[in-house]
Amino acid sequence: MEEGSQPAADARLAGLIDWIGATGRGVRQWRLASADASFRRYIRVWTDDGVFVAMDAPPEQEDCRPFLAVAALMEEAGVPHPRIHEAAPERGYMLLDDLGERTFLDGLSPEEADGLMTGAIDSLVRWQRASRPGVLPPYDAALLRRELRLFPDWYAERHLGRPLSPAQWERWVAVEERLIEAALAQAPVYVHRDFILRNLMRDGGHAAVIDFQDAVYGPVAYDILCLVRDAFVDWPPEREERWFRQYWEAARSAGVPVPAAFETFRCDIDWIGVQRHLKVVGIFARLCYRDGKSHYLDQVPRFLRYLRRETADRAGLSDVSALLEEVIR
Repeated sequence: MEEGSQPAADARLAGLIDWIGATGRGVRQWRLASADASFRRYIRVWTDDGVFVAMDAPPEQEDCRPFLAVAALMEEAGVPHPRIHEAAPERGYMLLDDLGERTFLDGLSPEEADGLMTGAIDSLVRWQRASRPGVLPPYDAALLRRELRLFPDWYAERHLGRPLSPAQWERWVAVEERLIEAALAQAPVYVHRDFILRNLMRDGGHAAVIDFQDAVYGPVAYDILCLVRDAFVDWPPEREERWFRQYWEAARSAGVPVPAAFETFRCDIDWIGVQRHLKVVGIFARLCYRDGKSHYLDQVPRFLRYLRRETADRAGLSDVSALLEEVIR
């Protein structure tokens, strides 16, 4: 892990350290805290005024303004999150609270999972019950379709070397339309879009939410699906079902617009799960071949297992299952 008491050689990091100093907080030491699947990176900085986490998001590749807007929404909703102390969005720099180094995923044990999930569900329900239309970008048909198209373009064609045949493309387009229709039929709420254990920090007994800049207004089942069917850890089906029901009961009690019948909601979870997991498989292939981050492909088998489970027993998803088996054989 890179660290030092002087600015690093690259110009952006040097500019970030100078910017922090210009706020009146002399930097004594810095250390790379993390980098994610985007072009953002986070640097932990020790200053005369305390310890912070600085975000470096190159403006030509990342826009900081959505992060600022969503942080304000989380503050209104009472959702724990890193407060923003300083921001220069035109330069792609922000100075945030340091929430520590332990995410919900770090050191996760089966014994503590129920407690962590309860904290995560509480933060999620707070976030969703504050939802208002016209505030966040809509999770509309165009965005859903762009995400779905990542699977045939990046995973099937680029990674597997199996471009869809004309007949398969016709079937794929029909699959897209059904998945989009099902997503748009769900009640809309604020959606984090990557509400996974790695994006939740251990903040006392609460779940502090990070990496929320891609939030949209869309399907109510999306974020609980992300939480329970995580990108980096598997759970036994009986635990999944318990957490899905726990969320549904908490959401109903809080006035979040989930369906009145739990089985209807479970069906919604599987339908939006297919959309989410096809997208993620495509994104992981793109991260490998476009961005040189090949380790994400190690997680693809988990998502293919999710897809097989979600399409196996649901009416209307048998065509999806058959097409997937042809492509990923």
